[in-house]
Amino acid sequence: MTISQSKEDLIGSKEQLRGDRKSFVLPPDYVLSPTEKKFLLLAERGDCASVQRLLDEHKGQPDILNINCTDPLNRSALITAIENENMDLIQLLLKAGIMVKDALLHAIKEEYVEAVELLLEWEEKIHVIGEPYSWEAVESSASTFTPDITPLTLAAHMNNYEILKILLDRGATLPMPHDVRCGCDECITSNTHDSLRHSHSRINAYKALSSPSLIALSSRDPLLTAFELSWELRRLSTMESEFRNEYNEMRNTVQTFATSLLDHVRTSYELEIMLNHNPKGDPWEPGERLTLERLKLAIKYKQKAFVAHPNVQQLLAAIWYDGLPGFRRKSMVGQMIEVGKLGAMFPMYGSMYMLNPDSKMGQLMKKPFIKFVCHSSSYAFFLTLLALASQRAEFLALEWIDTEWTRSILEEMTRKERGSIPGPIEAGIILYIISLIWREAHSLYSDGLVEYIADLWNIVDFITNVFYMVWISLRVSSWYIVQREYSQGYDPWLPRENWDQFDPHLVSEGAFAAAMIFSFLKLVHIFSVNPHLGPLQISLGRMIIDIIKFFFIYTLVLCAFGCGLNQLLWYYADLESKKCYHDGSGVPDFDKEDKACTTWRRFANIFETSQSLFWAGFGLVDLMAFDLTGIKSFTRFWGLLLFGSYSVINIIVLLNMLIAMMSNSYQIISERSDMEWKFARSSLWISYFEDGDTVPAPFNLFPSLKNIKRMIGLEKTKRTSGSMIFKSREKAMARHDIVMRLLVRRYVTAEQRKSEEFGITEDDVMEIRQDISSMRFEMIDIFKRNGYKTPAKEHDPSVAQGKKGRVMERRLLKDFQIGLVEGLIQDAISSNEKGPKDVFSKIAKAIGRRTSQGSKKKDWNAMVRQKSLVRDPIGSTAEGAERRHRQSVRRYILDHQKDALMDANKLIEYNPLLAEITPMARLAYAKFKIPKIKQEYAEENTVGADEVFENAPAVNVIDETSKTKSSIVRPRPKSTRKSPLAAGALPYPSSPSSSSPAGSTKRTDATDPGGVSGPQQPAGSSNQVQSTGAAGEKLEDIKNQSVAPAETNTGGRPDSVNRRKPAPDIPRESAAADAAGKPGPSKESALKEAGDANKAEGSGDGDKTTGPEGDKGSGGDKAKESDRDKAAGSDKTKGPDADKTKDPGKDKDVKHLKPESPKRTASPRKQGGKSKVTGEILTGWL
Repeated sequence: MTISQSKEDLIGSKEQLRGDRKSFVLPPDYVLSPTEKKFLLLAERGDCASVQRLLDEHKGQPDILNINCTDPLNRSALITAIENENMDLIQLLLKAGIMVKDALLHAIKEEYVEAVELLLEWEEKIHVIGEPYSWEAVESSASTFTPDITPLTLAAHMNNYEILKILLDRGATLPMPHDVRCGCDECITSNTHDSLRHSHSRINAYKALSSPSLIALSSRDPLLTAFELSWELRRLSTMESEFRNEYNEMRNTVQTFATSLLDHVRTSYELEIMLNHNPKGDPWEPGERLTLERLKLAIKYKQKAFVAHPNVQQLLAAIWYDGLPGFRRKSMVGQMIEVGKLGAMFPMYGSMYMLNPDSKMGQLMKKPFIKFVCHSSSYAFFLTLLALASQRAEFLALEWIDTEWTRSILEEMTRKERGSIPGPIEAGIILYIISLIWREAHSLYSDGLVEYIADLWNIVDFITNVFYMVWISLRVSSWYIVQREYSQGYDPWLPRENWDQFDPHLVSEGAFAAAMIFSFLKLVHIFSVNPHLGPLQISLGRMIIDIIKFFFIYTLVLCAFGCGLNQLLWYYADLESKKCYHDGSGVPDFDKEDKACTTWRRFANIFETSQSLFWAGFGLVDLMAFDLTGIKSFTRFWGLLLFGSYSVINIIVLLNMLIAMMSNSYQIISERSDMEWKFARSSLWISYFEDGDTVPAPFNLFPSLKNIKRMIGLEKTKRTSGSMIFKSREKAMARHDIVMRLLVRRYVTAEQRKSEEFGITEDDVMEIRQDISSMRFEMIDIFKRNGYKTPAKEHDPSVAQGKKGRVMERRLLKDFQIGLVEGLIQDAISSNEKGPKDVFSKIAKAIGRRTSQGSKKKDWNAMVRQKSLVRDPIGSTAEGAERRHRQSVRRYILDHQKDALMDANKLIEYNPLLAEITPMARLAYAKFKIPKIKQEYAEENTVGADEVFENAPAVNVIDETSKTKSSIVRPRPKSTRKSPLAAGALPYPSSPSSSSPAGSTKRTDATDPGGVSGPQQPAGSSNQVQSTGAAGEKLEDIKNQSVAPAETNTGGRPDSVNRRKPAPDIPRESAAADAAGKPGPSKESALKEAGDANKAEGSGDGDKTTGPEGDKGSGGDKAKESDRDKAAGSDKTKGPDADKTKDPGKDKDVKHLKPESPKRTASPRKQGGKSKVTGEILTGWL
């Protein structure tokens, strides 16, 4: 693979990038046919025999059964088989010619190795060179995975060793991600076109590269790969801070992998080979001095968990205490005595090493612990000299001797202090400073600038040495100035109080004081070796970051208030200054104007004002400082207000915030302080393991005997030929490869055991259920083919089916789709109101609030009675089924009204009477009925619109629902025969009553409290569930069942049942009259009129009947109930030919009295009621 191909694989070609936005469209909603539902359910249950039989029956009929159909969650039968790990079904579907699409990626995600192997072979068989692979050909809007996800990338994300091994053995490659700062054409194009996808592609690529299994399989040196990748991820987390958490998680994964390899080290030999490997430097041979090159690399890349591992720490401790056998077993007192002896003898050890490096003491000086003790003792002696210099030890010694000669010397030294030459103590300090600077320069030269700056203690040493150099240079300058003035005849030795404020000697003392502070603080670094002080030092060091962040805000507030107060009070501070220096001599008059001389500096300038505010934080500035000469009351008040505000912000808020930040940081750091301390200690230890800088300061200024011999050529260095070095490197590489293979094998084995040690999971239970279900269906199929009698309900959903299967079946059977459901919110948003829309207030009206149009006074009792009839807080399944049916019938014609090739045969499914006329006449009839369809469609969609919104026009709702193609599910046109797969659902309103398997219609008597009489039998009854067939009932069995006319039940129903069904809509005039408290048509009369109207309408149209709404009158009026029952009974005896006697005028008058959801009952099978297409009993509404 070339570099350009690698880049193109990662970010996509330019043509793909340009085409993404153009092709990004929402996939159309697809409603499954009953056969496809059955197909997917059989695939879910693993019934291979039934799936094969179904495919054979509908072979070559994609309109009935599309083998590539998907469920609402975009899962095909192949993906379902992969999720259920049904290999037989997978092979069956592949042989049947199902489109693979991204099934391979799903198999990798499910970690189904057998399916991955099968699909890889299948992909290799069907793939055409130059064409995209199956998962690449899937539309991005319909794909589960992003375009940059390849099988190897996904397998690396899953960290599945076995799948990765299969893919890598087949030669699969992983494109390397570009650098985050890459400026190539592909990166610029990708970032400009879609920066989010560009970043996500990089994240996916690095997530794959950080897979431990991929590193173990593809890298010859897994440790080096892990270290470098971890450092790269650390850099990316800083540069792409938006995805910092993702990069940090990958970095932790890689670091955990590197640390896990150490867990499987069994011997010191393996650990030494692992930590001393250096592929580019001199090879390490067993038995030689440990170089620890790989461990140094781990410290360089901040692999703290790796360095702090117990195995590494044990090896480091063994090297550290080499040369002192039994030291670790001694008591604390014994160890202190031993360290004291070594520290007191550091001049002797240093001198012996310089004179004879091969002597016993010279060899001991090379031991890390002894070297550390000698260097620490030398530095302690340097700090002692600093302490003596700060106490002026020479002057104190002369005063303590107290002789005439010493007194004269002391007076002369005091008088000539300005520009004096350094004394014995200062000379020793200067010698130490030169030696320390030499050591730092040598370290900078050997390590390089980047390595030197990486260590913060080197920066501290650099600052300290700068202050010492300033001190030395200013002392030299002071001596030169004094000698020059003395040579010119002036007396340069003035008393200290008469010196200039910026005299070089005074400035040098300030630099020396600062350098002394840094030198003493360097002891903290030495204390990191101690197990008690080390973790505390690490915690304090990490809190410095919080202090620095705090001081940024603190300084900003300080400067802001300093500028404000100085601008406000500078004039009055100047008056105080003039009052203090009133005599004109330039000397402040503290005797008479003590207050003025003290307070004028408080607000003299910005610097003094800021100082005053700073010390105010410690309570050293009181309110008397604002009582300035000539200050006005308002100015003093405003100044005190500003000072109080500063105190609240900086002293109360910010200081307490700093305390909280430090407390939180300490809590976080203390949890990992042990690891941090071990890492810092290891860095200190390794600095003493290296050759060089053996003798402490100031002995390092003088060349040793070994260096002298080397310079004059007496000591010859051993030279190795190139061939010997090459052979040694090959041997070292072979040893390293063997050890790393062993560690990787142990790691992979341990990880596989961990995965196997998990208890029984939900996936295991589902796999067992799938196996049981598959075996059950196979046995039934075998028995059936051998002539045995098998159970009729061979697809009982209660057998071998869990929650996952039931959820899947429910979504299939209920036409579940992921999309926008039109209704309340759509109407509220799409209303033609000008100005801001209060959508939530409109939605709140749906609770049932109804505004009276006729009067402001509301009759709440009448409204409560009305709402008890028309409100239904949860709806009903019958209403949902009826709405779906109305949408499928009318939407088909409305959507195809401009289509010249409208399917005339499909119109027969809606109205069997159209079968008697020609296809062109059917199309003409449908075109002719379109205005009426639109009118009725608008009326049914706006039923109750005024109950929800006051001013929401119904036309807008219809326009939205008719024009928006992606806002609602468009089911296929359905026949009136109920789908045998819709278990538990009500039949469509135009369909006959669902029949039982025996062929007779099952009815529920009115005396049954849970039953409902009439054709509106609820879907929840058990008889209805059985009659419509379980989800797995065979289609061919349902086709053979007969449909009998519904029996009429005119008995009274319980009141609880009446409330479940929506009552006929009361005329709006009556509703307004009730709301206003005026007399209007009673509920009984309105219902009676509705019954009469429906009776008249039923005599003219066999498709429309009153249903059970006709007997919802008053329970006490027997005559009215009898009339309505007779009307309902007579209506059910009418045939389709009654349409000729329909009175259109009366229908128009009582149209608003129709039930909200008109129900249709079955008609006798005669007069064209049988469909010529399917042979089913159909009723239409055209």
